[in-house]
Amino acid sequence: MITFMKVAGVFVMLGWLVAGEAAAGDQPGVSDAEILIGQTNPYSGPLSAYSTQGRAQAAFYRMVNDQGGVNGRKIKLLSLDDAYSPPKTVEQHRRLVESDEVLGIVGTMGTPTNSAVVKYLNARSVPHIFLASGASKWGDYKSYPWTIGWYPTYRSEGQIYGSYIRDNMRDAKVAILAQNDDYGRDFVAGFKAGLGEAADKLIVKELSYEVSEPTVDSQVITLKASGANVLFSASTAKAAAQAIKKAAELDWHPTHFLVQNANSIATVLTPAGLDNSVGIISTAYLKDPVDPQFAADAGMAWYRDFMKRYYPEGDVNDPQNEIAVSIAATFVQVLKQCGNDLTRENLMRQASNLKDLELPLLLPGIKLNTGAADHYPIEQLQLVKFDGKTWGRFGAVLSSH
Repeated sequence: MITFMKVAGVFVMLGWLVAGEAAAGDQPGVSDAEILIGQTNPYSGPLSAYSTQGRAQAAFYRMVNDQGGVNGRKIKLLSLDDAYSPPKTVEQHRRLVESDEVLGIVGTMGTPTNSAVVKYLNARSVPHIFLASGASKWGDYKSYPWTIGWYPTYRSEGQIYGSYIRDNMRDAKVAILAQNDDYGRDFVAGFKAGLGEAADKLIVKELSYEVSEPTVDSQVITLKASGANVLFSASTAKAAAQAIKKAAELDWHPTHFLVQNANSIATVLTPAGLDNSVGIISTAYLKDPVDPQFAADAGMAWYRDFMKRYYPEGDVNDPQNEIAVSIAATFVQVLKQCGNDLTRENLMRQASNLKDLELPLLLPGIKLNTGAADHYPIEQLQLVKFDGKTWGRFGAVLSSH
C-alpha cells in the first residue's frame, strides 16, 4: 500500500526541506521566510473553467509549505483574475511586478494574455516561466530570454496531426475550426505545415470563432456543408464540446482531430456525449485519471490523495488540474536547484537547466529538459483515440518540436 506521504516524498521532498541560513537581501519577492510569485488566471469570463489551474497550483504550494517549504521558505502565490482579457492581464501583471514585487511570474494562463505582457516582463528582467500556453514563441529565447513555456507547443502538436493525415488518410477533405486568436492560429499554422504542399488542396473550408460567442453551431453547419470528411478543431473546451455535439445532431461523422488542451473526458467529451465522441483522435502527455491502465499507478494514487486532501472541490478527472500540479512541481524543482541564490537571474538560469525531469503524472517516457537555447520543456506527445470510455494510445511517442 503506497501512502500519501511516501509518494509525496517522491514528488516534492527531494532535499527541498533543508533550512536556509543565507539572508534574503533585497531580492524582489524573497525574504528569509517566504518566496512570493504571481500569475493571472481567468477566474471570470468565457474561459473560467481553466482557472482551476490557479487553484490547484495554490493547493500544491500549500502542501509543500505544510511539509516545511523549500529550503526553509514558504511559497506564496498571488493568483489574480484577468478574465482572459489581455488589457486586464497587463494591469494585473503591472500590479504584481511594481506593487507586490514578486520574484517572478509562474503559470499565467493563456496565449493572448501572455502575449500582452511578454515584452513588458522581459524589458524588466522578470522571470516569466512555465506558462499555461503552448505558443511556439515562448521558446524564442533570443527575443524573450526571460520567458519559458511549459506545454508542448501548439504549432508542433498541429504539425503532428497534419503529418498523420498526409501520411495515412487518402481522399481527405479537411475542415478547420479554430479559435480566432494566437492560440488557434498557432495550431493551424502547424497543422498546415504538417499537411505540407498538399495543404491548399486538402483543406476545403476554414472557419474561426471568438471566445465570446455563445455557440459555434453556425460554424459547424457551414463546415459540414463543405463536404469535409476530416475536422480539425483548434479550440478550447466549451467550443470543442459544442462542436462534437452539433456534428452528431447533424449526422456528420468526420474523422475528428481535437487538440489535447480540449480533450478532457470529464469537461468536454462527457458534456458532448461519450457516444458522439467515439473515434476522436488527439494527443496526450499526461496520464488519464479515468484510464483503467493507471488505476494502480503510484503517481496517480498520490494525485488522488493530494486532490482529496488539498483541493477536494476540484475535479480529479479534469486534466487541467494535472497540468497545474505538474507546473507547480516543475517550479519547486527549480527552487530546489536555486538553493539560497534566489535572484531573478539564477531563477532563470535554473529554469533553463532541467535535465530529464520525470513527474508522476506524465506518460511513461516523457521527460522535461531545458537549456540556455532550449525553452521548450516538453517536446514529446503520444497519439490517442477515444473508444467511448478512455483514450487509447497508438503509435510511437513522437517529438513535438
